[in-house]
Amino acid sequence: MTSRAERVKALTDKLEQGVQEVFSSGQYQAWLNTLAKFHRYSFNNVLLIQMQRPGATCVAGFQAWKKKFGRTVKKGEKGISILAPCPYTRWVEQSQADPAPDGEPVPKKELVVVQGFKIATVFDISQTEGRELPRLGVAELTGSVEEYQQLVNAAEKASPVPVEYAEPFVPQAKGQFDRSQQKITIRPGMGQLQTLKTLIHETAHALLHNAKEEELGKGRSLREVEAESVAYVVCQHFGLDTGEYSFGYVAGWSQDRELEELRQSLSTIRDTAAGLIDQIESQCPALFPQEPQLEKKEHQRERQE
Repeated sequence: MTSRAERVKALTDKLEQGVQEVFSSGQYQAWLNTLAKFHRYSFNNVLLIQMQRPGATCVAGFQAWKKKFGRTVKKGEKGISILAPCPYTRWVEQSQADPAPDGEPVPKKELVVVQGFKIATVFDISQTEGRELPRLGVAELTGSVEEYQQLVNAAEKASPVPVEYAEPFVPQAKGQFDRSQQKITIRPGMGQLQTLKTLIHETAHALLHNAKEEELGKGRSLREVEAESVAYVVCQHFGLDTGEYSFGYVAGWSQDRELEELRQSLSTIRDTAAGLIDQIESQCPALFPQEPQLEKKEHQRERQE
């Protein structure tokens, strides 16, 4: 009989293999090629974009959408204003010492390039329509879950912060852990599998990333990799396959770093997933009879080693 630690390790190994297959697929390369066509915006422009359209994911200019991506901006959409570099030249007067002994400075004009800026307009992909962009298999999960309500109730109790079902602050997000308000928000109306997976994903954020930004020491991509990996392992343990969604999600946040971000967090992912599994099962004794005390202590010892 395999131990809890061995079963969780087998699931994280399966996750690593699934993500590797996404990386080696032509689908992933096509996705990277598309990303390369998007302009990289400065930190200030990223702030401007998020202030005007929170939740924007892929932005480009009117003509770029049309020529590069085969998409057109929908009628009536309001653009997002950003600052575009606009260098220009001008004559600048400088002084230069006269070569004669004790000479006075001699004025000299020099043509220099000055970096200026102008207002430019971009649009988010949600404001456009047309040819589909390559995706990484993260379409919304569908399907029902056996004993769904009991599992959801147990997952809510395992969360260290309150859970509510309402529209997240970030548009189009399926869920959100808000550190400032110490709560999890889950979008209502999703399918059972998507709802449960999202709840576990946000609970993982609340368990692992509930600190001030400067104390986290992790970029957003690594935090998303950890949360989705925990959700995959926990769901898989309960017989719920989210691989089609999770493999592409993890690969998308890792981007061209391949498996580096996933591998450096495997220990954290395994411990957090095992702890959540224990908590969910303990809330549903009728569904998951508790292990004999001796075996349970052995599993706890394995997790600590």
